[in-house]
Parts: sequence; C-alpha cells; structure tokens
Amino acid sequence: MRYSELLRLLAGVSQKMLTQTLRSLERDGLITRTVTPTVPVTVTYELTDLGLSLREMMRGLKTWAETHMDDVLANRETYDTRVA
Repeated sequence: MRYSELLRLLAGVSQKMLTQTLRSLERDGLITRTVTPTVPVTVTYELTDLGLSLREMMRGLKTWAETHMDDVLANRETYDTRVA
C-alpha cells in the first residue's frame, strides 16, 4: 500500500505519527518499505510474514470484541451502578 493511501485510509492521523509508526513497524520486522525511483518517488509498504501472522491474531481479537461488546458494556453498567 502506498503512503498516501495509508494516510487517506487512516483519516485523522497526522503525517508525523504515521511516519513514526511505519518506521517502528519496519524496525520490528512487521512491514517492508520499498522505494521506487519515479517522479515523484513512490514508497510502498507491505506486511512481512511476521506482520501477516500478527494480522491473523488481531482479526481474532476483533471478532471476539465484536461478539462480546454487549456483555462488556452491560458489565460496565452493572459495575458503575454498584460503585457509584
């Protein structure tokens, strides 16, 4: 995915924060950064095998959260009425 695509997809994220995050992910081996010498320069990012394995785990966490969000919210409400 190109940098500009990521920036558009992640509306509200500053260029500085996106750049810092991408560098960190690259440093951790979760993504690769490819620079193509065009005018202007094209920079693309891609998940590594390590990044793909993390994505699968995160999808499972997302599914769990979506499945159980009503329970979590109900428990919060019960807790808040007891504590208040």
